[in-house]
Amino acid sequence: MAYLGEPVPTAPQPRPGGDRQDRTGPWLFTRPGRTATDGPTDAVLFARDGTLLQDVSCNGDPALVLPTAGIRAALTALRGAGLAIGVLSNQPGVARGLIGRRQVEAVQARAEGLLGPFDVWAVCPHGSHDGCSCHMPAPALVTAAGRALGLPPARVTVIGSGDAVLAAALAAGAHAIRVPEGSSRAGVPCPPCLLTTCRAAAGPAQAADLLLRH
Repeated sequence: MAYLGEPVPTAPQPRPGGDRQDRTGPWLFTRPGRTATDGPTDAVLFARDGTLLQDVSCNGDPALVLPTAGIRAALTALRGAGLAIGVLSNQPGVARGLIGRRQVEAVQARAEGLLGPFDVWAVCPHGSHDGCSCHMPAPALVTAAGRALGLPPARVTVIGSGDAVLAAALAAGAHAIRVPEGSSRAGVPCPPCLLTTCRAAAGPAQAADLLLRH
């Protein structure tokens, strides 16, 4: 799966206003005016980095936000079918003081400007050694996003490329579809998902088609 646009730098840069003190979590951002009783019967949650957006390490710069190829088609199909759409993201750069909540929100705002609104963003602001329950592969980020949408995990499907997000989905009792890492060369097939009950697709658009056909 190829990215739209040119490769961008991946080295994290310290940013002012890191908001290190604001690390309670998970952070949940819901679409204004949306409530958990609005009615979708199913939801799809995309991994942010490498699946929805080009993976730029610890990115807090909206100018570096680039969608992955195929993601627009997937979102159009899923929204057209009436599914709720959300995003999952581990952001250990917050724990390291490289970025803060304002930078996370700025990246999300840019993504929505490019791809349309999302019903929920669920973000873990902790590091892997912080012992939280929301840093994927722990399941709490998935369950929190589903709760915000008013849906049980059994009505949620997670689409992602990394083992952590897929394991989090399955641990939460949600469904999972693996797609290739966003940096993979176009045309390279996705390896079979070895996690129990995890399906595989060649990219986001095929994952959406697979989901809607079943």
